[in-house]
Amino acid sequence: MVEQGALMNTAAVAEASGYSVQQVRDLERRGVIPPAGRADNGYRRFSEAHVRALRAYRDLAVAVGPVEARRAMRDIRRCSPEEGAALIGSFHTGLHGERERALAARRGLEAIQAEAETEAEPVAADVMTISELSQALGVRSSALRFWEGEGLVEPDRITTRAGTARRYGLAAIREARIAAALRAGGYRVPDVRNAITAIREMHDVSHSLAALDARLEAIAQRALALLRAGALLAEIIESR
Repeated sequence: MVEQGALMNTAAVAEASGYSVQQVRDLERRGVIPPAGRADNGYRRFSEAHVRALRAYRDLAVAVGPVEARRAMRDIRRCSPEEGAALIGSFHTGLHGERERALAARRGLEAIQAEAETEAEPVAADVMTISELSQALGVRSSALRFWEGEGLVEPDRITTRAGTARRYGLAAIREARIAAALRAGGYRVPDVRNAITAIREMHDVSHSLAALDARLEAIAQRALALLRAGALLAEIIESR
């Protein structure tokens, strides 16, 4: 426990904050914490405010990443209270947006989960024409063209003797299946677009509900870290 007003050397502040001595020096050099005072012998002298800043940075780095956290720690010491509060609020907004996109992607995958569990494993050669896909989904070809215009489905175009024709590969077929399922469930086109856009952005987990659940859990942990950091950051802002 650090006494209020007590001065500490580098080893003491490292122990109090959970960082190594070298990390404390590096974070001071990077401007994450204010410059330490110096004793007559030239040794650094830190205060409880430095410990508070280091603890805030630890959680903020978990929440928004170390690069953004370092920038924020420098900015918060220079900006007005209103600007500091707005900066912290923007981090909450960003995490909320990440969560909403992950939830949208999950809704899209849930919409086709039961169907996916009963069909054969797709192969790269699976390609469908617009007629084949409309028949498979039980929708009109005009619906597929409308969804394409709305950015819900992105088929390939191939050259034919008559001009060009649409060809739907695995990604486009999945997008069309999600669009059909969500539209049948009453979702509006903007909602469907949000789900499909989220899945495109998360292409590495687009086939896995478990991976999306893990992403949502990670976002929740980052949000909790941001809440912990926020209380300390508020003290830093108000102390100015």
